Amino acid sequence: MKIAIVTGSAGLVGSEAIGFLADKFDKVIGIDNNYREVLFGKDASVSWNMARLKNNYANYIHYSIDIRDRPALERLFDKYRSDIHLIIHAAAQPSHDWAAKDPFTDFSINATGTLNLLELCRLNCPEAVFIFTSTNKVYGDRPNHLPLVELEERWEVKEDHLYFEKGIDEMMSIDQSTHSLFGASKVAADVLCQEYGRYFGLKVGVFRGGCLTGPNHSGTQFHGFLSYLMKCAISGEHYTVFGYNGKQVRDNIHSFDLINMFWHFYQNPKHGEVYNAGGGRHSNCSMKEAVALCENITGKKMNISYSDKNRVGDHIWYISDVSKFKSHYPDWDWNYDVPDILTQIFQQFSTRNSFA
Repeated sequence: MKIAIVTGSAGLVGSEAIGFLADKFDKVIGIDNNYREVLFGKDASVSWNMARLKNNYANYIHYSIDIRDRPALERLFDKYRSDIHLIIHAAAQPSHDWAAKDPFTDFSINATGTLNLLELCRLNCPEAVFIFTSTNKVYGDRPNHLPLVELEERWEVKEDHLYFEKGIDEMMSIDQSTHSLFGASKVAADVLCQEYGRYFGLKVGVFRGGCLTGPNHSGTQFHGFLSYLMKCAISGEHYTVFGYNGKQVRDNIHSFDLINMFWHFYQNPKHGEVYNAGGGRHSNCSMKEAVALCENITGKKMNISYSDKNRVGDHIWYISDVSKFKSHYPDWDWNYDVPDILTQIFQQFSTRNSFA
């Protein structure tokens, strides 16, 4: 029996992974207790996606387990043991703002939940490949200290800087910067994953994502900005842009392109390797540019306001350099860019006829 386990299986990354892996494994097991609805409210519920997975994939088995519940996870891992060939850990508390309201819950999900999964992998299926969905927020606000220039529609790093051509690489320090408490809990999980790879010799890959996005995102004000932006563009709901004159830049990677990175790693895994994983120079935009794209796609003027106050630890400019991953896995490349992604999100909302 060949089994893949995906945590956060009804979320953006997890559900993309289930669809990608369903025809490649005998069973795909999803772990998701719809805690996103607890974190962000009814509009963020992933119950619609949970139902879609159960209906679409005959070999999908769903477990409503909280990754902090170690006894429940132990029973699951004990049941399948060495039949588990792949674990994709995508479950998380993903919001800066929410983490500051409840640091204990944030840390217990992001750090302790990750430790539970790593240790159970080591004890039950040490030959399995373990993939962790980390974040560029492990770098804290260090990218904000780069030599940045304000242009008409976006911020940019100076053209003579090392990062201008390809973006920020994995050698940027994660130390002595402001991360937000979310960033700090993800740093803990990130380093734990590296250690289980290097110290215990597990096949662990750490992927520090830029903005992970796609049509299956249940976007909210506090997480999933492209999805939430399109939701507001369609509904006419007010959207507030926080800080930096709306010119802050993010790279955006479609969830399919990210899972495809995971798949390449799975076929030739390494031990505790770290990769930046984002849209790079291929797929990025400023908030102002994203608003213009949403208005163009929907044919509607957005209800936008700007706040001078930026979010703590937020990046002014962040573009991922993925050349390290591409050097290790040269057959991988992007399939989608920002206009593709926003168009797909628009079409998904139209199909669902609902934002919940």
